[in-house]
Amino acid sequence: MRLYNELVAAWGDLFSLPLTVVLMILGALAIGLLWYFWPSWWHGLLGMRLRRSREGKSGKKKSAIREVTDAEIEEVVESEEELPNVDAAVFAALADRLAAQGRYAEAVRERLRAMVRELVDRGVITHHPGWTVTELASAAGSAAAPVAPPIDAASHLFSDIWYAKKPAQSEDDNRMRALASQLHDAMAGSSR
Repeated sequence: MRLYNELVAAWGDLFSLPLTVVLMILGALAIGLLWYFWPSWWHGLLGMRLRRSREGKSGKKKSAIREVTDAEIEEVVESEEELPNVDAAVFAALADRLAAQGRYAEAVRERLRAMVRELVDRGVITHHPGWTVTELASAAGSAAAPVAPPIDAASHLFSDIWYAKKPAQSEDDNRMRALASQLHDAMAGSSR
């Protein structure tokens, strides 16, 4: 207790009470701003690393990724449909945007919607409004065995977050991104 009293007395000798209050408010404001904007910084840096890994030494992208417009993303956000009829890349872009904002549960949901859209677009399953994720995974696994592991894992991850109320983390979004990639690869391999 004596050390605390001495520290407070030393602080009081250096700084007046009004200045201390102003410094505390500025410190709290700085921490709040850093907390609010930090996820977008992190994902911006992560995105730069991912872009560099996709690009070879020549600087060209290894895979052709369709550019998604803000209007397409807004169409999905404003839609009341369970699975709007847009390209899977739009759902993935929306998921990236949500993850950059730290909204990982919503990002996981959008990545699952992208996976479902890809399954529907490739004719693996037919979209049935109102399906549970378990029914979706079962139908996809029955229709094409190679897609069963990633879609099953994705449906479990989604259920844990949305139904079991597990707090979503960036690792969950990264896992869902990896599962979407596995699903895409499985469908590309089965169509050959």
